[in-house]
Formats: sequence, C-alpha cells, structure tokens
Amino acid sequence: MFQTARLLLRELTARDAPFILDLLNDPSFLRFIGDKGARTLDDARRYIADGPRASYRENGFGLYLVQLRDSGERLGMCGLVKREALCDVDIGFAFLPRYWSKGYALEASSAVMRLARTRFRITRVVAITSQDNHGSMRLLRKIGLRFERTICLPGQSERVNLFVPPG
Repeated sequence: MFQTARLLLRELTARDAPFILDLLNDPSFLRFIGDKGARTLDDARRYIADGPRASYRENGFGLYLVQLRDSGERLGMCGLVKREALCDVDIGFAFLPRYWSKGYALEASSAVMRLARTRFRITRVVAITSQDNHGSMRLLRKIGLRFERTICLPGQSERVNLFVPPG
C-alpha cells in the first residue's frame, strides 16, 4: 500500500470484484483496453486472481486499486505489468470516466513510476496505448514517456502505440 496527496494505492483483493466488474465493462475500458470477458462477480474475482494477484506473487508488483484517501471511494487501477510480448515492464491504468480530467490518473501514474524506480529498482518502464486513446497518450507524455513507434502484440490484430523513456 502507498499513498499520494489524495490517493491510496493498494493491492487488489477478491473483495474488489464488484468494482472491477464495473470497470472492466465500462464502454471506455472495452474500447481502449479490450474485453476481458468478465460478466459476473466470479469472472471479476478470477480476473483479480489470475492477473494482479498472480503478478504480485510472480513479480512483486502488479495493477493496484486506486481509491481516494479520505473516503475510500474506488476510482480505477494503476500499476506495473510484465507482459511476455514486451521486453520491458509497462505501466497501465484505467479509471472510470467520472474520475477523468481531475488529475487522479496523473497522480497515481507518477507515484507508480516512482515506486518502479525506488522499490522495484526498475530502470526502464514503457507503455502501450490504442492508437486513438489520446487522453492516455497525453498522460504518458506528462509522466516523461515519448512515442516511439506502433507495434503489433502477438495474438492481437490491432496495432498499439509504444511509449518509451527519453534517450
């Protein structure tokens, strides 16, 4: 668990399944990230167990629940992902649309980038976005990443933008 001025980021648990079910089925999540096939609370619990919880065990990091410090209200998730298709760890985030344009994603992503460097000693973090996700691209530039090229991940038909650190 770690905190920012307004946010608390913590590991996801099965108790977060109702929120995760809503997030994974939000039209913006489906459009920009993809359909994870979660239609029930059991599906959401499986997503948490097989994704973030497995990553915590295997890598020491994963996607974290982002909530307001004061109220505990759940906003989205943000964290680090190790994909077989990428050589580097990448940062990922998803927030419900009602929390967009309030600085929460920037605050959470900046904290995750610091955590990558300080706690996990990860020197290079990249990111991928769908080609039409302009909001995420703006955020990635704000946290210091730059567009490098488009790539096609194995098993995917859509090309994605790859963002990398400068230099």
